[in-house]
Amino acid sequence: MNIVDKIRNSEAKENRFDFAVGDLINIYVKIVEGDAERIQQFQGTVIARRGSGVEETFTVRRVQAGLGVERVFPINSPRIDHIVVVRRGDVRRSKLYYLRDKVGKAARVKELRTR
Repeated sequence: MNIVDKIRNSEAKENRFDFAVGDLINIYVKIVEGDAERIQQFQGTVIARRGSGVEETFTVRRVQAGLGVERVFPINSPRIDHIVVVRRGDVRRSKLYYLRDKVGKAARVKELRTR
């Protein structure tokens, strides 16, 4: 392991988030407004994960007021307070970009059934 990898790994968060593409998640994001800091919730479906290590990011999509909203979050961002998995999704692919063209019930992801 070279020095660059050691520096990158030292910046990574210790608590890894356990979610996958297709999951419905709540992300609690720290918002700074002037001197005040608050936590805002963003709920949506994970449509993509990319990268590895410190540079890993994930894209979350939700429909708000009839418009699709997507946000890209770095996994190791200090702005992310915590992530809660609401529902596990049962998908067969790693990128769900096709959901952008779907509307209503067609845009739903099947729930993963566990025993």
